[in-house]
Amino acid sequence: MSPASVHPASPEARSHVVLGVVGGSGLYDMDALQRVETVELSTPFGAPSAAYTCGLLPRASGEPVRVAFLPRHGHGHTVLPHEINYRANIHGFKQLGVTHLISVSAVGSLQAPIVPGHLVFPDQFIDRTKGRPATFFGEGVAAHVQFGDPVDAGLRGRLVAAAREAGATVHDGGTYVVMEGPVFSTRAESNLYRSWGASVIGMTALPEAKLAREAEIAYALMALSTDYDCWHESEEEVSVEAVIAVVRQNAARAREVIVKVAAELPQTTAELPYPRALEHAIMTDPSKITPAMRERIDLLAGHLL
Repeated sequence: MSPASVHPASPEARSHVVLGVVGGSGLYDMDALQRVETVELSTPFGAPSAAYTCGLLPRASGEPVRVAFLPRHGHGHTVLPHEINYRANIHGFKQLGVTHLISVSAVGSLQAPIVPGHLVFPDQFIDRTKGRPATFFGEGVAAHVQFGDPVDAGLRGRLVAAAREAGATVHDGGTYVVMEGPVFSTRAESNLYRSWGASVIGMTALPEAKLAREAEIAYALMALSTDYDCWHESEEEVSVEAVIAVVRQNAARAREVIVKVAAELPQTTAELPYPRALEHAIMTDPSKITPAMRERIDLLAGHLL
């Protein structure tokens, strides 16, 4: 097969690991990147939160890893969680060849052992968002991907190991409740989520993780505990100032963890696979898919159509 005939979404075109990082509250840049360039993209789903910062991070051995960074709230934190164009953000990462995506997110703790400043690496989500576009499909194309295990185990394991090496207090696993926001929880809601056994609460992991799965990008989340949610009656009610103060303290640790993960990433996706989630997910007869819709989803599913 000649290089010109390889579809950009095909396994042949995605044989090398390319790392994406989406930064949350407090993490608006990656100052360790080398040979930096700014890339502005348009997508069939609108504009991403900001321009992408692309560059290289060194590996312990072998060639540096390509990295694309995006602040999900925009530069200067101008976009609220429900206003984020998650589809455009993820599509942009796919355009840049990203195979593995690290999401950094500020969260509130729902359990006493998760102290502000700790790092949590959830492996499950509970969706409490409302009306956010959560799929690239529809409008004449029906697709249903598996999402029982929403976080990529291989990438998450590497994050856990790197965080421990960096000296962080780590919580390996847990459930992240994704609320709509932007207002924080009521005390009744917070106690409800605790009764479910949830670990942390935040506002941005969904539909981000769902869209990454549809885009066949391995997704793992590093949650930075900033406060005890309002269930903790011995604590003052959550304030933006208190949250941001802890997030800023955690941002340097988050950058350190990402650099350590990058250093140990393998060269190829054969060594660290990404999910082939679409291989049996598209239900629609290809002959019924319009040319316009084919073009809209080409980068995601064109190799299968």
